[in-house]
Amino acid sequence: MSVRRYATAVPPSVTVGGVLGLFAFVIALISGASFALALALGLGAGVVFGSIFAARQNPERLLPLACVAGAAALFASELMNTFQLESTGPEFCNIDAAGRHHFALGVLAIFAVVAVAIAVAWASKPAAVGVGIAGVIALILFLTIDLPHANNAGTLAGCSPETEDAFFDAKAVPQAGFWLEMVGALALALSGVALATLNPEQLRTIRPRWLGGSKRTEETGSKPDGLGPAAGVDPQPVIDSGNDSEAAATPRRARARARDRPR
Repeated sequence: MSVRRYATAVPPSVTVGGVLGLFAFVIALISGASFALALALGLGAGVVFGSIFAARQNPERLLPLACVAGAAALFASELMNTFQLESTGPEFCNIDAAGRHHFALGVLAIFAVVAVAIAVAWASKPAAVGVGIAGVIALILFLTIDLPHANNAGTLAGCSPETEDAFFDAKAVPQAGFWLEMVGALALALSGVALATLNPEQLRTIRPRWLGGSKRTEETGSKPDGLGPAAGVDPQPVIDSGNDSEAAATPRRARARARDRPR
């Protein structure tokens, strides 16, 4: 098999996702991200852009993917540092997300993924509404707990038990977990609310083919059975122009025959 045949055999969505994923991987490495983080970003970008290209004719199929991607970002942010307390001195300390939220965002992310699976597999409207509620709660937690403390400055005690009596001025600098939490909460809230607006019939149309989904059919505007030309009925009746004159001549002929009849 030639190289050209191999190239034509690859779906266009895979090609687009691979190219854009590689581009995102290179950009992340240039920006100073670690190799593992850059690889994760590249794979995620490739999957997202490839799926967007594949579902370009039916954009509603992207809603479950957007919900899952937002939930994954939200879950990953709980495993990262939200803030780093920096000072002019040598001491600094990191504040992880799980300690600030008691892993609440991770629980919401898991619940959202399960609800998306139920909403798509069984066309469940309540499950779709649950995804939207989980996204809104996650966004509220971000707006009320983390966002107000970004770049705040103040005097704090030491980060370790050995330096707990040493006070220093520090600034809460947002870290990668903060930005990932923001993106995940926004994505899950917006896509979840959009998914919650779909009715069960629309949820069936975005169901994957292997779960019994089907392509969206267009309205053909066909008439019901028994009406129109398909039933053998001519919508334009044929009018015989000679019928009127023949009907008018019938009385005259009857009178003529009456006169010619012998008395």
